Amino acid sequence: MLGVDGPAELSSLAQTVDDTDGVVFVPALAGLGAPYWDANARGTISGLSLSTRPALIARATLEAIAMQVCDVAEAMAADLEGEINGLRADGGAAANPSLMQLQADLLGAEVSVPSLNALSGYGAGLLAGLATGIFNEEDACGFAREAALTFAPQEAGGGRLERRERWRDAIVQARHQTRP
Repeated sequence: MLGVDGPAELSSLAQTVDDTDGVVFVPALAGLGAPYWDANARGTISGLSLSTRPALIARATLEAIAMQVCDVAEAMAADLEGEINGLRADGGAAANPSLMQLQADLLGAEVSVPSLNALSGYGAGLLAGLATGIFNEEDACGFAREAALTFAPQEAGGGRLERRERWRDAIVQARHQTRP
């Protein structure tokens, strides 16, 4: 649809614009997961106009990833009756500095990315090493705790709150679509 071949090209295209110009993509292509758990929700793209171009939809796609993480963080904060003051990210998406900065901006909190970006594999090896006595817990966990990169929020609160509200409105739309 956007003429891109993979996440790197999507990110490059998204970086050619400063914002989504009101475009919101809710990727509920197989329903919505946490914290909504709505299998009947449908994917939507809202806020389209005659000036909408592929770069805006690409930016909205990256923003949707960050928005979904914010939704889960807000649900966790509500459950904990506190606030989330930081996030540690790893995996393929964490290798995208633009996405991590966007995440920090929308979350309003620092996002740290460890130097080791595949913590699932590291965790499996860690458990095996601990179980066999190859290393102790303190030595094994230190590496994963060190942040290679930290992204601090750079966006003023008002813009972030407006974008979060637009996202919430789009979620309502996605949840009220009917499946055939």
